[in-house]
Amino acid sequence: MSTPQKIAFIFPGQGSQYVGISKTLYDQFPAARRTFEEANDVLGFDLKNLCFEGSLGELSMTQNALPAIFTSSVAAFRVFMNEYGIRPQVCAGHSLGEYSALTCSGAFRFSDALRIVRLRSLLAHEIAATGESCMTIIDGIDSSTVENTCKESSTEEKPVTVSCYNSSKQVAVSGHLDTVLAVEDKILELGGQVTPLIGSAPFHCALMKPAADKLKVELEKCNFSSFRYPVISNFTGKPYPSHNDITDLLVRQMMYPVQWTKTLEYFQALGITMTIELGPQGILSDLLKLDAKNISTVCFDQKVSRQTLAGLLEGSSYTEKTQNKVITDCLAAAADAPNYNSCEEEYLKGVVEPYEKIRQIQSFIEKEFVEPSKEQIEEALQMLALIFSTKKLPVDVQTESLQKILNENGIQYDFNWNPGPPL
Repeated sequence: MSTPQKIAFIFPGQGSQYVGISKTLYDQFPAARRTFEEANDVLGFDLKNLCFEGSLGELSMTQNALPAIFTSSVAAFRVFMNEYGIRPQVCAGHSLGEYSALTCSGAFRFSDALRIVRLRSLLAHEIAATGESCMTIIDGIDSSTVENTCKESSTEEKPVTVSCYNSSKQVAVSGHLDTVLAVEDKILELGGQVTPLIGSAPFHCALMKPAADKLKVELEKCNFSSFRYPVISNFTGKPYPSHNDITDLLVRQMMYPVQWTKTLEYFQALGITMTIELGPQGILSDLLKLDAKNISTVCFDQKVSRQTLAGLLEGSSYTEKTQNKVITDCLAAAADAPNYNSCEEEYLKGVVEPYEKIRQIQSFIEKEFVEPSKEQIEEALQMLALIFSTKKLPVDVQTESLQKILNENGIQYDFNWNPGPPL
């Protein structure tokens, strides 16, 4: 018998965009199409067209790249859950990817998170547009040397600091343009490599405080939910204690370094054996291969990786093969369904609360490692029906979605569900 996999989902950040981002998923999977359609509605412009047919220059602008990568990552997650229904041990995202991780964990509503991501990108663009700051990647030099170089180059008026600890041999630095350029020159003299992030804001340093203050105001207006599975904070390198900490830790993330190496250390301590990168390109997978060679990794964005994924997951205690997947299917369908109901009170009662009931059923059967009972299946399906109705899905879509779950799980009994008209 093969050893069960312990899986982490990872989500990429800025720099992973490319023209045609998520197009293969969009063409093949309805869940991806619905995600981009919902994003277009939230943003008020055609993100899909920008991703598939726009120029690389336009797509790489911060105010476009961040929403594109975020939407692509959530689309990949939804497709993955529909296809495999696997529950991870933990989720983590790099910089922007932390928003993707929070959304896919169920703590952040997609529409709310996308609006915040768009705001974050616009605030960052305002700072970048002044031309007084920048961000660059440094390879081949250990982090302590880069830290010392930043200290030697910084002044109170023109600071530069390490902004991302990506691997043992790669960090990013952010700060005032003059001092970042000075650091680059010194690193080149030491034999390192520098890759300036053209047009980027100085993310994850003190110069982002004005943007962080504005972001906090909007985050405080959001309603966060409990986590379906843990999410690691960029600021601490450890899982969020509670969904009540989301605002504080996302604000801190804007001004302090991304502790990605600590995230990988946490993976090692947790015994993670495999990561699945849900988002474009596979940049995080490449970083992981440098410092965590004992952890296998797959990027779901790449078709060849998707084709081999089933074999890699064979024997995982979290795969659908070890338990009836109807409960996981209900959670995935609930998360995937678009929302057409703007009433917060109705959403809380008819979506958040029933979703939590389904999640509790899933937690129980996973903890006890048992098949769900007939009563648990019936309750999960009825909660899903309530979610569909509250989200104001068309009756034919409700019926089709529920029937698909029944057919795929071989459920033949009558669970007394009658799809009602949208609220």
